[in-house]
Amino acid sequence: MAPKFLSSTRNERSGKGVPEKEENAEGSQAKAMYSVTGMTCSACSGQVERALRQLPGIQDAVVDALSNRAQVTFYPALINEETIRETIEDVGYQATMIQDHQTNAKSTQMCRIRINGICTSCSTAVESALQALRGVLMAQVASADEEAQVHYDPKMVSYKELLEAIEDTGSVAILITTGYMSKLQLKVDGVCTDHSMRLIENSLRSLPGVQDIVIDPTLNKFSVSYKPDVTGPRNFIQVIESTGSGRYKAMIFPEGGREVHEKEIERNYRSFLWSLVFAIPVFLTSMVFMYVPGLKHGLDSNVVNMLSVGEILRWALSTPVQFVIGRRFYTGSYKALRRGSANMDVLIALGTNAAYFYSVYSVLRAAASKDFKSTDFFETSSMLISFILLGKYLEISAKGKTSDAIAKLMDLAPETAILLTLDCEGNVITEEEIDSRLIQKNDVIKILPGAKVASDGFVIWGQSHVNESMITGEARPVAKRKGDTVIGGTVNEDGVLHVEATQVGSESALSQIVQLVESAQMAKAPVQKFADRISKYFVPLVIILSFSTWLSWFLAGKFHRYPKSWIPSSMDSFELALQFGISVMVIACPCALGLATPTAVMVGTGVGASQGVLIKGGQALESAHKVNFIVFDKTGTLTVGKPVVVNTRLLKNMALQEFYELVAATEVNSEHPLAKAIVEYAKKFREDEENPTWPEAKDFVSITGHGVKAIVRNKEIIVGNKSLMLDQNIAIPSEAEDMLAETEAMAQTGILISIEGELAGVLAISDPLKPGARDVISILKSMKVKSIIVTGDNWGTANSIAKEVGIETVIAEAKPEQKAEKVKDLQASGNIVAMVGDGINDSPALAAADVGMAIGAGTDIAIEAADIVLMKSNLEDVITAIDLSRKTFSRIRLNYIWALGYNLLGIPIAAGALFPSIGLRLPPWIAGAAMAASSVSVVCCSLLLKNYRRPKKLDGLEMQGVTVE
Repeated sequence: MAPKFLSSTRNERSGKGVPEKEENAEGSQAKAMYSVTGMTCSACSGQVERALRQLPGIQDAVVDALSNRAQVTFYPALINEETIRETIEDVGYQATMIQDHQTNAKSTQMCRIRINGICTSCSTAVESALQALRGVLMAQVASADEEAQVHYDPKMVSYKELLEAIEDTGSVAILITTGYMSKLQLKVDGVCTDHSMRLIENSLRSLPGVQDIVIDPTLNKFSVSYKPDVTGPRNFIQVIESTGSGRYKAMIFPEGGREVHEKEIERNYRSFLWSLVFAIPVFLTSMVFMYVPGLKHGLDSNVVNMLSVGEILRWALSTPVQFVIGRRFYTGSYKALRRGSANMDVLIALGTNAAYFYSVYSVLRAAASKDFKSTDFFETSSMLISFILLGKYLEISAKGKTSDAIAKLMDLAPETAILLTLDCEGNVITEEEIDSRLIQKNDVIKILPGAKVASDGFVIWGQSHVNESMITGEARPVAKRKGDTVIGGTVNEDGVLHVEATQVGSESALSQIVQLVESAQMAKAPVQKFADRISKYFVPLVIILSFSTWLSWFLAGKFHRYPKSWIPSSMDSFELALQFGISVMVIACPCALGLATPTAVMVGTGVGASQGVLIKGGQALESAHKVNFIVFDKTGTLTVGKPVVVNTRLLKNMALQEFYELVAATEVNSEHPLAKAIVEYAKKFREDEENPTWPEAKDFVSITGHGVKAIVRNKEIIVGNKSLMLDQNIAIPSEAEDMLAETEAMAQTGILISIEGELAGVLAISDPLKPGARDVISILKSMKVKSIIVTGDNWGTANSIAKEVGIETVIAEAKPEQKAEKVKDLQASGNIVAMVGDGINDSPALAAADVGMAIGAGTDIAIEAADIVLMKSNLEDVITAIDLSRKTFSRIRLNYIWALGYNLLGIPIAAGALFPSIGLRLPPWIAGAAMAASSVSVVCCSLLLKNYRRPKKLDGLEMQGVTVE
């Protein structure tokens, strides 16, 4: 089965939640996710966050302007989702609650919930709401995938309470799977009456496995909760279409992910084009036609007193731009100011209104006077709005490209699949091409050469090679035969395979990877707080600076503090001061600061995913670039992780087959790599080598880091290391001691076996070192990163491996808690520590480290505890992860330097700092164009990370794994 790539965030692991008293007083929490359109920067998201947090019953609110999502954690007893949505819209942005994704479960159940339109900040709020519920062990919300995964104790909390918790945050939660229940949304065409709805509902409820049905009559949508092992989407569609005698047509309800973003791009593009229709004529009549003799005379012709034709034309053309096309800025400003805050819309509205209404005053005065020659700035307001709309269009387009990695991952899934119907003997009866989303658990799918594998599952017939590079990064095709697992989205190369589906839809490895990447792109890096703090005060400060600039220039002109020659012939001192004030207001850009971190994190995590390095969020990226100490586990990390028994010495008079039957029966219950090696070796002494049946083991106990013990055939069997035998008061003869010393000297692991309290044998197990491990340690040293080994293996083997790879510091025979303690000791010394491991016994250390890196072939628990998953199981990817994080944060620093530098230089220039010396003056519309360009440039700077290439030092390493026969 594919490993579980989705994991909790750092905050989840740290156990943060709501105090028990508060929870008792206000009831269980809920989370809601909203799609919020119209935000441009961290100032906008901060404004929404502040408005939400002021509401009673809000536990937390996280808003992300980049992904246009808001995640709110709240108490349903005090506030509901609709109130939260209305609050967001009152601030000035359009909010839509996102549907829940999925819920899945185990004994400690895991549910998946669909949350449509959720943003990065919203996901944090939803996570907080879920984590605050009693019985919730872990909550992970992936904004890009619009899905939440929650691990919970069903005895303490139900999936309905989880849904309520999410919806209480303001998001729409749709259960996909919970426990053994999945959820599916169907759109049914041809339904006209309530009677038809009830007829379809009754037909669906009659199916075995259907648990619940929720109907949305406005969308003709049926949400069906069901047991995936009993029924599935194909059955639902067949029942619906047979119910209406062909009148009804059912399909899986379309998800509006990318379409929403594309519509937003189209809407901004259309607004920009309409603004040009009016702004270009205004610009031409103001700046170009005045220098064309014939046209100049016509435009200067007076209509009423000193009111000219050109002024009337410019007034008429700029008015639709100001009040119709620019209406969004008024709406946003009104809602922001009503909440007692200011955003970018306020700056734009103030700047354009100052230019527009002064121009209106000027032309009206000209119309009423016979000697007043007016000067208007209609081109300033219309051109300024046009350039800002252009900037928004380019910014949204560029922001969309930062999530290309997710789009590419989602495109790996094939659109169709060939469904086979088999008879009782396994012979194919029929073949049918179906939508791949209609695959159900236990379906048998035919995979042709060159086709994509449609679902996770295992091969029941055929042989082939499968290219898994798009999922695992493994370059070489992997041989597949009966019994082998396959991953959905990979490519079958040279043979036909029949695959039985085991994990479908959101349960698949591909979906989980997409969820992880989406969640990572939503998670804020701590460095983002810097921009959030600045944006809180940025807009009010700019308004003060703008007013001060206007007042300073106006007073200087009124009291003749500068020569009259500085004033352009077409203006007076008031108008010059007004232009400087407007330029300051519109050149300032908080958006660039707000985009500096999230765009780089989004691109960086996407690039990592394409290279087989799954980084779980901005926190992991930020910590990884500071790492100066790496703690390596040995087995499966520095070594191949496929140990083999190379020597056996019996200390008791018994048959080797009997000896290995007892040992294998004990070890078959363990997941440890050494146990698997022993069981695999024991198969050689059995005739039924493929699937042997071992004697029953009773009272099995696993002593983590030491070994196992059980009762087999009424005999107490203990298998483990030397310390376990000493703890069990089992004497170790000198012959066994000598063999242990020999194995350790050869970097092998010695395993002792006790039968009925007496040492019966010693096994020597060898685990080959991964190719290139020594080179990786050497490269890390050149990157000023120190390495140590902490392993549960014996000192002799650990020292031998350390010497071979070039590591000086070794800690052996360490229990899981001792590994975590060593990590904490290094952290206490001021080091930023990364832990690289693959086993259950590594998970405490992975969680304790600043950055936990799990080998992708490791256990689910280790992968869930880690911050970074190395999917190719190659040590070289440790270097790639650290190097990528350093490159990403170098890009973030560059973004901040540009964003801060732009404002620190641009504002003084717009205020006229260079006007006295060199006569440089920025007209407001040019200042507005510069403001728009600053945001686009930051996004483009982040997009350059797409060109990332791993360090050249790694190109020569052959680390694609070794085969152990």
